[in-house]
Amino acid sequence: MRILGIDPGLRRTGFGVVDVQGMHLQYITSGTIVIPADQPLAQRLKVILDNLREIVRDTEPTVSALEKVFVNANPMSTLLLGQARGAALCAMADSQLLVHEYTALQIKKAVVGNGHAAKEQVQKMVQHLLKLDGLPAADSADALACAICHAHAGPLAQRLKLSGELAGQRGNRLRGGRLIG
Repeated sequence: MRILGIDPGLRRTGFGVVDVQGMHLQYITSGTIVIPADQPLAQRLKVILDNLREIVRDTEPTVSALEKVFVNANPMSTLLLGQARGAALCAMADSQLLVHEYTALQIKKAVVGNGHAAKEQVQKMVQHLLKLDGLPAADSADALACAICHAHAGPLAQRLKLSGELAGQRGNRLRGGRLIG
């Protein structure tokens, strides 16, 4: 499985790609899409959309993971972040990629073991888990952490879904000529 992790932002959108084979993670690439602040909002969103499309074409991920928006004290900031996230979702949908969404708390807990970890802790743990020579930039580290979170949570979610489907199949039995659940 090749996972594209995305940390959306209207000024800086981080991305990171990892391969997963069993419990082994392998770093592929990461970076930050820097969006010029002097452009109109529509153009800034197009920069995110176009760059993520190109990243998908270049890296050929099989799935994507995206950080969910949290509501902060400033509603306008939340709204703008949501629009950047929407551009990222559109890029994934346009590329036919399934998107898995995780909160910052889930991501930090999966990577660091503490849902309230500092950015520096996330960066250091991403460096350690992916055996990187240097500390990744904050936006790239957040995107890689999102991909790592899915690498850990995705297989479990898949097994639980399959288990639920099997349980549902076992629960439907014929009694007296009619199907009961």
